[in-house]
Amino acid sequence: MIAFIIRRLVQAALVMLAVAFIAFAMFNFVGDPVAIIAGQDLPAEQRVELRKSLGLDDPTPIRFARFVGNAVQGKFGISYRTMEPVGGMILDRLPATLELSFMAMVVALCVGVPMGVFSGLYPRHWISRSMMTVSLIGISLPTFLIGILLILVFAVMLGWLPSFGRGDVVKLGGWSTGFLTVSGWKAVILPAITLGLFQMTLIMRLVRSEMLEVLRTDYIKFARARGLSNRAVHFGHALKNTMVPVITITGLQLGSIIAFAIITETVFSWPGVGLLFLQSVQAVDIPVMAAYLVAIGFLFVLINLAVDILYFVVDPRLRSMGGKAGAK
Repeated sequence: MIAFIIRRLVQAALVMLAVAFIAFAMFNFVGDPVAIIAGQDLPAEQRVELRKSLGLDDPTPIRFARFVGNAVQGKFGISYRTMEPVGGMILDRLPATLELSFMAMVVALCVGVPMGVFSGLYPRHWISRSMMTVSLIGISLPTFLIGILLILVFAVMLGWLPSFGRGDVVKLGGWSTGFLTVSGWKAVILPAITLGLFQMTLIMRLVRSEMLEVLRTDYIKFARARGLSNRAVHFGHALKNTMVPVITITGLQLGSIIAFAIITETVFSWPGVGLLFLQSVQAVDIPVMAAYLVAIGFLFVLINLAVDILYFVVDPRLRSMGGKAGAK
């Protein structure tokens, strides 16, 4: 187990170095920081001094080492657009994105898994066929269109839920949350459904296909031959083995939800890092773009590491392989 975690940590460190290099390359190939900060009218002497103060004249290896060192400390420089520390801007908006992503994944799991189990156990039932039809619609429609339709129905026509913003938030130390206010809960419903709909259909189809495959295996036949009830066979044996690949997909999809929440945050004016990144792209705010890339890469690596460890705990085959590797 320890050797497995160490290998994953080394791989995670290498991935983060690659992500950091890509983010660092943005400073060299996307625009001129001096021109963006000071404009084109700055005298040549002051332009040279500004380049020295920013460290742009240093050799590339030194600049990259400095960038990595600052990134480890959460320092990404000053925003070209607002002249604020980039690390603070990311941390201020990160809770909104994480809470939205968490709620979207909860919606996807709480709806997708039961639908997948039912359609796997009763594949010819008319409800199962209806679920498959709905899943096709969820996969086919683009996210922004789903969000606009939800706003039209539930915010404009019915007036039940807000169409933009995060609602009232409560500060808990350095964390801001909308889960402690009624308006915060109302505000997160529509964007969470919009962001989680694709993942919900994906999880439903995955659980359904895994259930159909597991129910045909020999050990399920042996369980039935032992006289176990359908409930024990379906939920004690079949569902348990079905959830092994679902854990992996769920972890990967959670990373995707966090990374690609940009469209949903834009449609609902959700004050998260996705909306901040889009505004930074429009203004060519390179430090914010680089910080966003590093932060999302770190979240991806962290989630994948957690999924690998959980997969190792759930799947006995990996534990036996790890034990043999450790014995050698």
